Amino acid sequence: MKRTHTCGDLTKEDIGQFVCLQGWVQSPRDHGGIIFIDLRDRYGLTQVVFNPEDTTLFEQAESLRREWVIEVHGEIVSRKEGMINPNMPTGEVEVEIKELRILNKSEVPPIEIDDRKTSTDEIRMKYRYLDLRIPQNQNKIILRHNVALAIRKFLSEKKFIEVETPLLVRSTPEGARDYIVPSRVNPGRFYALPQSPQLYKQLLMVSGMDRYFQLPRCLRDEDLRSDRQPEHTQIDIEMSFPELKDLWTLGEGVAKTAFKEALNMDIETPFPRINYSDSIDKYGIDKPDIRFELFLTDITDIAKESDFGVFKTVIESGGVVKCVNPVQEFSRNQIDDYLEFAQKQGAKGMIWMRVTENGLEGNISKFFNEDLQKKLIERINAKPGSVIFAVADSVKKTNYVMARVRLKLGEDLKLYDPGEFKFCWIQNFPLFDWNEDDERWEPAHHMFCMPFEEHLHFLETDPGKIHCTQFDMVLNGVELASGSIRIHNPDIQARIMKVIGLSQEQLEEKFGFLLEAFRYGAPPHGGFAIGFDRLVALMCGTNDIREVIAFPKNKNAQCTMDGSPGTVGDLQLKENNIKLNVINKDKKEEK
Repeated sequence: MKRTHTCGDLTKEDIGQFVCLQGWVQSPRDHGGIIFIDLRDRYGLTQVVFNPEDTTLFEQAESLRREWVIEVHGEIVSRKEGMINPNMPTGEVEVEIKELRILNKSEVPPIEIDDRKTSTDEIRMKYRYLDLRIPQNQNKIILRHNVALAIRKFLSEKKFIEVETPLLVRSTPEGARDYIVPSRVNPGRFYALPQSPQLYKQLLMVSGMDRYFQLPRCLRDEDLRSDRQPEHTQIDIEMSFPELKDLWTLGEGVAKTAFKEALNMDIETPFPRINYSDSIDKYGIDKPDIRFELFLTDITDIAKESDFGVFKTVIESGGVVKCVNPVQEFSRNQIDDYLEFAQKQGAKGMIWMRVTENGLEGNISKFFNEDLQKKLIERINAKPGSVIFAVADSVKKTNYVMARVRLKLGEDLKLYDPGEFKFCWIQNFPLFDWNEDDERWEPAHHMFCMPFEEHLHFLETDPGKIHCTQFDMVLNGVELASGSIRIHNPDIQARIMKVIGLSQEQLEEKFGFLLEAFRYGAPPHGGFAIGFDRLVALMCGTNDIREVIAFPKNKNAQCTMDGSPGTVGDLQLKENNIKLNVINKDKKEEK
């Protein structure tokens, strides 16, 4: 290899050396007959200089354009006085070029290869290979690598073994739609791409592997948003014979290691542990942002005594009234903006009252007598000048809206440091949710979470009362991981599957292999999976996981760069015994 150094290596200690550099032309500049070029690779920039004494070489240099790939040979010299760039690691030196080779030319790029200039998401994704040349985008992928490396090292030192699990698996109900793959050699039968390695990591515990981890690809056919992609990566961990505290300590160690090794940042441990019910009560959500202490307050009992008809109607139908009281004065225009925001989140409306030295004022304060106003002010410890925002609706809708109002207030009022990282554990989740549309119970997370032993007797009588060992790791209001102690008893597993409506035949068809494995001495086991893309994205200061995935899909699950998903030919369809019942738009347009 001819390259002797990278473009981020050279310092004043190297002055006098003769070097060979290779890279991309960042910016050619002609300053009074001397040509300067910033040469770039993923390690940094080095300024190279072409002097006019060598006519042939200088003419070559004059032809250079942005993003051409070149090789240069020259001597490292000190930059002239006044030309030093303290913002560059190589800013004290430059290379006087004696030889130039053009390795490849480039057309004018459709995007700027510059940290300071941004293109639209559509253009960035179409030309992702150019977008990744931009240093800040490269650094995100490098950070991802460093985090993965640190976590692998940490878990290996804890005696965990990395085991790969299959990508072609049996379709099993896990919450999202499966991506399916036809089997050519088994006509009419299909594989599924794994939504997670859940069943296989449990089987590894049955196999005696004891401590397993993997950074698997997980594939789910679901509606996309900034923190979802059709394919994503987990930090998947499972261990035998754990208690919950063992899993929490391990999860804290993984997070602490990632931040220390990749960002040189110390994360405070142990993480606070918050019961699910308390999280819903105080934050309206099971993934709270605990960087700021602006809490929701349930005022249903006080509102019930008021003369406000809307409140009374909601409460009589089983709803609740919750409020939030930021210690901040608001103009009427600002108040209206928050009312509009609440409606966009699904609220029928949001009421407000201003706190004064003499009580409450606002459009519904007249419905609260003096005693009720005092009760309300005391309940939330409201200060004069502040405003109370409240929503009355079903329990689910009220919590949903107020949680988002709280987050918006926190952001707008700068109640937290955006550069701060605050973790917490959410614990004691319900095992089941009631699906009102289908009128049936379904797993709140998944069906493999071990219920608390004292709740097992509710399985056949009142599933809504069952809580389980499920827990979540939350970072800055983002659900980062989920885990639990798993069910290792086949009888308990079968009982839970029946609660969610699976017949014995369906149990055997979908999960027979797992239930059979449990009959051969399955150890107690548990684990968790951290969303690796989400973790790295948050470490980079964004919630958009596309920024830390080399080649992501757009919101329609399409890759505009390679054109996937695409059509396949008739021969491939025939070989896989597939007959389409949709019009092939591409072929129709060809006609």
